[in-house]
Amino acid sequence: MSDVATHLLILLALAAFLAGFIDSIAGGGGLIAVPALLLAGFSPVEALGTNKLQGLFGSASATIHYAGKGHVDVRRQLPWAVLSFAGAVVGALCATIIPGELLSLALPFVLIFIALYFALKPKMDDVDRAERMTPVLFGLTVVPLVGFYDGVFGPGAGSFFMLAFVALAGYGVLKATAHTKLLNFASNLGGFAAFAAVGVVSWKVGLVMGVAQFLGARLGSGLAMKNGAKLIKPLLVLTCIALAVRLLIDPAHPLRIMLGV
Repeated sequence: MSDVATHLLILLALAAFLAGFIDSIAGGGGLIAVPALLLAGFSPVEALGTNKLQGLFGSASATIHYAGKGHVDVRRQLPWAVLSFAGAVVGALCATIIPGELLSLALPFVLIFIALYFALKPKMDDVDRAERMTPVLFGLTVVPLVGFYDGVFGPGAGSFFMLAFVALAGYGVLKATAHTKLLNFASNLGGFAAFAAVGVVSWKVGLVMGVAQFLGARLGSGLAMKNGAKLIKPLLVLTCIALAVRLLIDPAHPLRIMLGV
């Protein structure tokens, strides 16, 4: 889709700004950006490819802001970012092999589990806890696996990173959010590289949306650092539930097809 009307471009930019704002705090920006691109007339594969391009700007903006305030050491986390990138590249290349229906079927219920975990777990704050997995093991297993998922499918990857950082690495909520954005940037970059290689990215739309994403993520990450878990936790819960509902109400969702509803 090469030509997009100006009014549609403005609406897509507004959607991207909101997506960047939400994603920088709780993840789930694709919940807003991908449907907006589909409604604008993009094919599903173009929507996914263009979403990866514009999403790079939001995750980069949030990472820069968090790192600038000392919440994440980018240089120290680069090996993890490389593994996230590699996992996403492999995932994107495998996207045509792995049945997407299986992931679509399970994802809403996994997201509901994540929402319940953050909603019900006591003492969910910005204080670091004891780690249940060594950093090396975490980096070699969890990071590339979530990166792979982001490349092969995508929705909810940020929520998976958040859950892993809090439940396994023992990070506080704000620290987990900051580190999630860096790894999300890397997995977005890996997925984008694969989509760009096969020519399914709308550069004009992606770049316009990217600028809006950058600004939205800047605002969102600033509010997250100011309010910490008090803002991040409820927004993460709401985002996971909204994404689960969004997937379940889709007439093409495998569960609805299986049940005939």
